[in-house]
Amino acid sequence: MSASAIFILDLKGKVLISRNYMGNMDMNEIDHFMPIMMRMEEDADTSPLVTSGSSHFLWIKHSNLYLVAMTKKNANAALVYSFLYKIVQVFKEYFKELEEESIRDNFVIVYELMDEVMDFGFPQTTDSKILQEYITQQGHKLDVGAPRPPATVTNAVSWRSEGIKYRKNEVFMDVIESVNLLVCGTGGWWHLNWGERARGNDWSGIGGMVSATGSVLRSEIMGSIKLKVVLSGMPELRLGLNDKVLFEITGREKSKTVELEDVQFHQCVRLSRFENDRTISFIPPDGESELMSYRLNTTVKPLIWIESVIEKFSHSRVEIKVKAKSQFKSRSTANNVAIMVPVPSDADSPKFKTSTGSCKYLPEKSVVQWNIKSFPGGKEYMMRAHFGLPSVESDELEGKRPITVNFEIPYFTVSGIQVRYLKIIEKSGYQALPWVRYITQSGDYQLRTN
Repeated sequence: MSASAIFILDLKGKVLISRNYMGNMDMNEIDHFMPIMMRMEEDADTSPLVTSGSSHFLWIKHSNLYLVAMTKKNANAALVYSFLYKIVQVFKEYFKELEEESIRDNFVIVYELMDEVMDFGFPQTTDSKILQEYITQQGHKLDVGAPRPPATVTNAVSWRSEGIKYRKNEVFMDVIESVNLLVCGTGGWWHLNWGERARGNDWSGIGGMVSATGSVLRSEIMGSIKLKVVLSGMPELRLGLNDKVLFEITGREKSKTVELEDVQFHQCVRLSRFENDRTISFIPPDGESELMSYRLNTTVKPLIWIESVIEKFSHSRVEIKVKAKSQFKSRSTANNVAIMVPVPSDADSPKFKTSTGSCKYLPEKSVVQWNIKSFPGGKEYMMRAHFGLPSVESDELEGKRPITVNFEIPYFTVSGIQVRYLKIIEKSGYQALPWVRYITQSGDYQLRTN
């Protein structure tokens, strides 16, 4: 069982639009929601689920709106929240932005969508591409005579329409991995007197570096495989990966494999086939979609290693020295690298020197942003920043905020995942071109200094 009713409220708790799906609740019960929320805010004790008597409110906030599901039953809370986030996505794809104004401007379409996405408390079609076939921005107009539901609703393949035709048939697949990393203790790689010896405009005195010992506190790889499908008809695709479980089944343990965790598939994937022989077989949605996502909870060697030290001089100025080293193979290159180095919040008069790239001071964030457009593997670069400080010493604990790094490495996956094959089978027998691209990028990538 899911929700008995769905409400969309403004920030003051006024109901903008609602839908009673089961008729088993007093819709005026929603009047209790906002007073409860206000009391929770005063107590600094917010909860995603609140209760008034026998009524339960499961809610999310988006922009200047509250989306609230109301039920008296023992509902599947995970299903309800998944549904609320899904209808936010549907509304955004219809109206670009979901906010109070877009709801007020599109009451008719919002009501039609709410009628279609849930029936008697159970989620139904929530794919915006399918909904847009019969609920348009101009409103839903029925033909004369008995209305016929679109084929995608009654078809076994509800995510793809029949009769799709293209002059050139292609599939573009992106294997994208985001690296989440937290490293602690990356400072102290210069001798303490480095700043006294490196006053000139060159990098003399850097011979005083010592190796840093940083410990990886958290590392994981979040991966996804995204598709852009430009194929005619109703093709079947078969995807082969260097999946560890599959290779063990087929006796190829010595081959390079990856062990995927928390794998989630698009509804088009035949799960029974995957569970039986690890074959990823599917009829793809037309256009862009995410085929699957996965996670690898493994120790990741930091792809870009950062070491830094901060020195204060007579409470009137501060120098920050940073070394960045790429720890991947030289045949790969990280693009658009941005290293965000925290500085004292009261710093001023910035001056920079870098061995490559450029720096800019972002006072609103109290950071120096060091931009390196192209960072080949196996390279090492330096940056030095000089700031003035007020004469009054601050009690603020400086240098404790982490250094964050953003980057993207094309043609490379940190996990080593590989697409072994991508077969395209269609009854008309046309030839289709598959294109595969690999990308590794930074996720939550932080290095904390001592």
